[in-house]
Amino acid sequence: MLINFDYLKTCYDLKIKGVIHIGANNGQEISDYVSDNVKNLLFVEPIPTVYEKLLENINLYSDKIDVISYNIALGNDIKDVDFTISSNNGMSSSILKPNLHLSLHPEVVFTNTITVPMDKLDNLKFDRSNYNFINIDVQGFELEVFKGAFETLSGIDYIYTEVNNDYVYFNNTLVNELDEYLQKFGFLRVETKWFEDTYPWGDAFYVKSYG
Repeated sequence: MLINFDYLKTCYDLKIKGVIHIGANNGQEISDYVSDNVKNLLFVEPIPTVYEKLLENINLYSDKIDVISYNIALGNDIKDVDFTISSNNGMSSSILKPNLHLSLHPEVVFTNTITVPMDKLDNLKFDRSNYNFINIDVQGFELEVFKGAFETLSGIDYIYTEVNNDYVYFNNTLVNELDEYLQKFGFLRVETKWFEDTYPWGDAFYVKSYG
């Protein structure tokens, strides 16, 4: 996370009931959630080998958190999709094909493609009243995930997401498109941090306005 989780919690006086983490990788943020007393966690990670590592890390904190996990991709459809795998422990893997990523991060190699199941967030079975924070990192596919989360977004107060202002992946969501869509649900982008201030990708934080 380019924007510190503790900073967000303090600056915006966040009242977090639970976190839905989409594109969880191996659960690098679990310790942050635990230290901030977030009890309810739902993780979604599509790559089977990475998902196994995620489960190992979840088990380290099994006495401190209540966890639901899914080994699928999310979008706005129900089907099998091709998923391009990256060499950096899967962190740059995406349903979308890499574009500027190839020149921006030549150290990252896209090694192969696997087929994974995709579903909508609205179709997943869990008690939505226990979650009001979404953390999403899906390499440019964010808008499609949110289109499949129409019902879930009604109970969400905060969204932390990766954003792009150029095509790091072919046809990825641009930040202005994400702003426009999330505004329909009352969300405003209140924080943005670009990677090293010169790259066309970064992280953003949205808060739902109830005014």
